[in-house]
Amino acid sequence: MKKIKVLILLNFIFSLGLVGQNKNQSMILLDNSDLEFLKEMTKDVLESSRIYPGQKIADGFGGNGTGGVLIRPGGRSCYPAFWIRDYAMSIESGFVTTEEQKHMLLLTASTQCDQTWITNSGSMVPMGAIADHIRIDDGKPIFYPGTYDYNSQGEKTWGMVPPYCDQFFFIDMAYFYAKNTSSSKFLINKINGVRLIDRLEMAYKVPPTRQDGVLVYTTDEFRGVDFGFRDAIKITGDLCYPSLLKYKASVELAELFDILKRKDKAESYRNIAKRLKNEIPQVFSDNRGMLLASTGKSKQADVWSTALAVYLGILENDKLMTTCRFLRDAYGNGTLASRGNIRHVLTCDDYSESTAWESSAAGKNVYQNGAYWGTPTGWVCYAIAKVDVQAAKQLAKEYIDDLRAGDYRKGPDFGAPWECYNSTSAQNAVYLTSVSCPYSVFRLK
Repeated sequence: MKKIKVLILLNFIFSLGLVGQNKNQSMILLDNSDLEFLKEMTKDVLESSRIYPGQKIADGFGGNGTGGVLIRPGGRSCYPAFWIRDYAMSIESGFVTTEEQKHMLLLTASTQCDQTWITNSGSMVPMGAIADHIRIDDGKPIFYPGTYDYNSQGEKTWGMVPPYCDQFFFIDMAYFYAKNTSSSKFLINKINGVRLIDRLEMAYKVPPTRQDGVLVYTTDEFRGVDFGFRDAIKITGDLCYPSLLKYKASVELAELFDILKRKDKAESYRNIAKRLKNEIPQVFSDNRGMLLASTGKSKQADVWSTALAVYLGILENDKLMTTCRFLRDAYGNGTLASRGNIRHVLTCDDYSESTAWESSAAGKNVYQNGAYWGTPTGWVCYAIAKVDVQAAKQLAKEYIDDLRAGDYRKGPDFGAPWECYNSTSAQNAVYLTSVSCPYSVFRLK
């Protein structure tokens, strides 16, 4: 009972801390009818994304044999597997039951790499790594993007080590389960002989840093994908987006260790969070207030990192205002958004006439290399609202209007929410994070 009370208190503290600023934000960016529309669409898309035990969702793939519900990245023919990051980014929507959370958390923990190994393609899966996605039929972990085949994974196009983001999303999963159940016992339960809390620490330590550094770091020679929503882009050096995720995971681990009365561990992770909060703006900010994606290849101003940094409270005071004003102006001059959806790179910051990012496996304005995405719209609206509520409301309204116009529930000729789109085409209909992430922002008021 005492542990439960401590957890409840910590949840309250959390509500005032890391993302609590969102809950305390006074401005309302969607009217009641639009928010209700987004709520119901998010709920319906998430239901379309569920894979029930035994359910088969695509030819060439067996039924769900994992023993519980899985949530894939979207409905229809969208990505027939369990993707850790898409699911973890959708938990805060409030539509995932605790039973479902527990099953996916334990499945992810049970497939964590317990022995460093080399793939048939010559890449490495380090001890502690979390899968990029997990097969639904046999529960085998696929640590690299680009394939569903366990034996052929690790082709070097996708890096020499698995993406760096999923380790931190694994910690998110455990944190939100603790928050939603007011339980701590599961943290010391053993999965394949290792306590869950120890597995969280193993995962946390996988993404590399410079010696004695805290920012996530990679090199051309031994590259890892910084974030799965741009795994087709080569980004090297100190990495902004996974460092933001590491900051959030550090705060979460500190609170989990508070629950376990390990004050030494809690203090250690809080100190790392403080360093990250200090270093991220120093290392990545340009003179306009935008955060660069990295310090090496593709070191371009990154809209997603910048908006997420605002949402997480990493940018403060004058730096915060400069950043938010610039995003507002970018929205106003048309370089940021289209139909309420957001580019990774502003059109004015494209690397060249032939590509948005410096190094991309996708053509310009295609997929992660210049298409428009709904996933970050909430973060961008939140940032713009700090300096111009009306502009933020207008962007949010454009986003909702686009969803209403293309609502997949109208029939097979409609597909919104799409994963992304450009001026001539859209891809992956009924995409979950395109509504779950913005809804998680807009519902907190």
